[in-house]
Amino acid sequence: MLTYTLRRLAYLIPTLLGITFVTFIIISLAPGDPVALMQSGEMSARISPAAYNQMLKHYGLDKPVHVRYVIWLKRLITLDFGTSFLDDRQVIEKILERLPATLILNVTALLFALLLSIPLGLYSAVRQYSLFDKVNGVILYMLYSLPDFWVALILIMFLGVKLKLLPFFGIESMNAKEMGFFAYFWDRILHMVMPTFCLTYGSLAFLSRFVRGSTLEVIRKDYIRTARAKGLEEKAVLYKHVFKNTLIPILTLLGILLPTIISGSVILEYIFSWPGIGALFFGAVLSRDYPTVMGLSFITAVMVLLSTLVADLLYAWADPRITYD
Repeated sequence: MLTYTLRRLAYLIPTLLGITFVTFIIISLAPGDPVALMQSGEMSARISPAAYNQMLKHYGLDKPVHVRYVIWLKRLITLDFGTSFLDDRQVIEKILERLPATLILNVTALLFALLLSIPLGLYSAVRQYSLFDKVNGVILYMLYSLPDFWVALILIMFLGVKLKLLPFFGIESMNAKEMGFFAYFWDRILHMVMPTFCLTYGSLAFLSRFVRGSTLEVIRKDYIRTARAKGLEEKAVLYKHVFKNTLIPILTLLGILLPTIISGSVILEYIFSWPGIGALFFGAVLSRDYPTVMGLSFITAVMVLLSTLVADLLYAWADPRITYD
């Protein structure tokens, strides 16, 4: 296991190099640049060609793409992602400032998805082809097919604007600092309701159907029939044998699911003005803020690769039959 872990960690280096190189090439070849964007609006009359060239040199955009990538890579060794083109702040500071908000939102959504999908999937499998299974399947497929950004806009329109039941802007109210502890805590929860729901329902539908399929597969195994033939109660068969072995495949999904939710929250954070890395990434792409885009891409790639590794290790821990040489 230790050898496998070290080997997988060693593979992270060339993988990250490939991901960052491709990302750097794509954003560098995209139309426009930060200085050109400055000239496209009201500032067009304020920037002369000489000033334009000077700004290109200041940001390092006058160098070839491969040279800029090597410079960025050298800085990466010391976790220096450079400074943002927008406000000249260190990119790492901006990421660390917004990362907690994203993690709180996405981890909460993932926990809700797991807590709801596992019992729904198990019960649907045990009551296969029942009315509950059919209705549950239809509802989940409908939820899975709905675009999260469309649902977010509908919720904002009805629950936020018309009915004024829930806040839909930011992570807290403008007067939150003046509230008491419990009022402030409740205010934060209310601000999380709509974005958390939009992040949860898609994962809930996917996970629930996955749990149902895994449970049906386990129920048909020979050792389940043997346990029933020995006279074990149905509850004992379900909890001691079916439930445990159903959860093992779910571990393989967790390594991919959390980074997927985080990447899916980019647009939702922008819609709800949630101060996380998703909104930061969306704004950085629109403004061609290359250092911020590269920093966030690197952080996301590391999270995906490490999450996949942890999922593999958890899978081996949960199932002793799995060994890594």
